[in-house]
Amino acid sequence: MALLRASNQSNDKIQREMQPGEHLPLELAFARAINPKVQANEAWSWRMSSAGLLIHAVRTHGWKFIPNQIFPPLLANVGVGAVLYTSYLQTLGRLHGPSAESVKRVYPPPPLDKTLAAGCAAGAIQSVAAAPLDALSVRFRPPDILDGRYKSMWQYGYLKMKEIGIRGVLAGWSLSFIKDTLGYGLFFATFEYVKAQSYYAFITRYYGSLNPWKLPEDNFSRIIRPHYVIEPFFLLLAGIAASVAQQVVQHPISLVQEIYYRSPATYDKTNKAPVSIAQHMREYSSAYQKAFLQGQAQANQLGGWRIWLYKDFLRSTIKQVPSTSAGLIIFELVRRRYGIDADATRIQKDGYDIVLR
Repeated sequence: MALLRASNQSNDKIQREMQPGEHLPLELAFARAINPKVQANEAWSWRMSSAGLLIHAVRTHGWKFIPNQIFPPLLANVGVGAVLYTSYLQTLGRLHGPSAESVKRVYPPPPLDKTLAAGCAAGAIQSVAAAPLDALSVRFRPPDILDGRYKSMWQYGYLKMKEIGIRGVLAGWSLSFIKDTLGYGLFFATFEYVKAQSYYAFITRYYGSLNPWKLPEDNFSRIIRPHYVIEPFFLLLAGIAASVAQQVVQHPISLVQEIYYRSPATYDKTNKAPVSIAQHMREYSSAYQKAFLQGQAQANQLGGWRIWLYKDFLRSTIKQVPSTSAGLIIFELVRRRYGIDADATRIQKDGYDIVLR
């Protein structure tokens, strides 16, 4: 019982300490709640990092903690990510012909409007796939597992989904739909633009100011062979820029979501009542209105909507950039790894031949 009370207090403290727009991964929520350093509110150290939390949880509960508590949400997140990137590639291939070809380098690169449309479509599809996981995340309480109500995340997911039903999953989904659609639209559009158009423009301007050498077989062309370090640099820069652009949309909407989801049990209780769909829609509409009014009250205290919506934006963006950039870089490397080898790409641009391999 002492452990249960400590975990319950820790769970409440976690929710209070988390910054606006910041969400604790479901696979680490339980490990964080049972960690004594988190319960004692100690200063951050490596023992409170993801690896440190996991090591303590395994030492406390044994190796079965990983397949029982870590694998279920982790596999779900991997599946959602696969849906997102697969949807993006398939949609982009239909909107931009050259992108449908399995080559390592696409030229001409997809224009901004095509990548924006493909990103929005992928985000919309991803929001549907992620809806059950989001519903489970906002309702998760570590004491539910500590007191034996659920023996594992597998059981928690199955029983909780059975309890809340499809209406519980869809409660608040429209906010997630808007956030994912617009956020991933900007995310992929910014990434592709910086990675391709900005890269090509840079190497043309930079090397064009030098004195490009001529190849014997092409005496009338100015040949540009970019240094091999430049492209990875632009790839990293594209990942960072995409993360920031995504946060511009997702950070403020996440604030509104946090207000909306503060009492999910209220909506679950409504879902169980034998009422019509119209009544459910009125309940959801009322919940959105309440969230808006609460947000307006907080915004007025801080001096306006813009100040409130982007409070702690820099902090949450800095924390988000490394993982998001790494995901994009891996995505691009995998796309090139399994692309078809072709001859060196010669790009005619501004009177130069840019040779890329």
